[in-house]
Amino acid sequence: MKHLTNLTIAAGVFIFTKLYADAISFNSIELSGVNLVSHLLVMCFVIQWIAYIPAFLLKTEKFYDLTGSLTYIGAVLFALYATGSFQNLQLGNLIVGIAIIVWAVRLGSFLFMRIRKDKKDGRFDSIKTSFSQFFMTWTLQGMWVFICSSAAFVALANPAGILINSVFIAGLVIFVVGFAVEVIADNQKTVFRSIPENKDQFINEGLWARSRHPNYFGEITLWAGITVMCISVFEGMNFLAVFSPIFSYLLLVYVSGVRMLEYRGHKKWGHLDEYKNYKKNTPKLIPKIFS
Repeated sequence: MKHLTNLTIAAGVFIFTKLYADAISFNSIELSGVNLVSHLLVMCFVIQWIAYIPAFLLKTEKFYDLTGSLTYIGAVLFALYATGSFQNLQLGNLIVGIAIIVWAVRLGSFLFMRIRKDKKDGRFDSIKTSFSQFFMTWTLQGMWVFICSSAAFVALANPAGILINSVFIAGLVIFVVGFAVEVIADNQKTVFRSIPENKDQFINEGLWARSRHPNYFGEITLWAGITVMCISVFEGMNFLAVFSPIFSYLLLVYVSGVRMLEYRGHKKWGHLDEYKNYKKNTPKLIPKIFS
């Protein structure tokens, strides 16, 4: 019964994402009679399903995050190639594409090196032994990649290409700020964990003294920046793609990231007065500017 439920959820995830893709693909260029946005949708899911096979056979989650990052990179490169952005030097398309690729390379390599060091990701301990639950998890990653990238996909698929104007520049600034916050936060936590005295301690310094989850704030911000960079070419139903950063927020805060880490933190340090004070005085997501 559990297998049927998991497979039903996986099917529902794909159907929902397909309906979303159909809705936002207004004015998309076509390849072989199919709009480019739909090609990118299929690509995002098929890569996950192919990678799932050896991952399940080996009962490993080590390549899960890396596969997600490679999917971002592959889909964006395909979109740039299909639209002739390289040949025609469509600067707006190239800047957006490069921004996503740089983010994906940095985060993918960071997560891969972390799981190599830690040997495993505890979130997958029970998941990877169930073929249906593990398949559902990989399918969810396909949805994650497509919807997070959807604003960029819609803009890249526009025949006119992405416009460079004042709105684009504002979006680029937002992206850079978000990217910098995520990188700095990740590096600060890595350095903190590398100190033996900090083993089993929670980090409350640097950006982590201003937000309990500054890395996730950075990621949500950078996707908001990508959406702003792209929004000038949106028409009609394309505007539904502003769901991209909203989806990132909902997923990271209420599903996978913040919610799970807050639960783990409470179990591990909830009895400590220092941790209680940290939670009381430090915002969950949006960093406080003044100490």
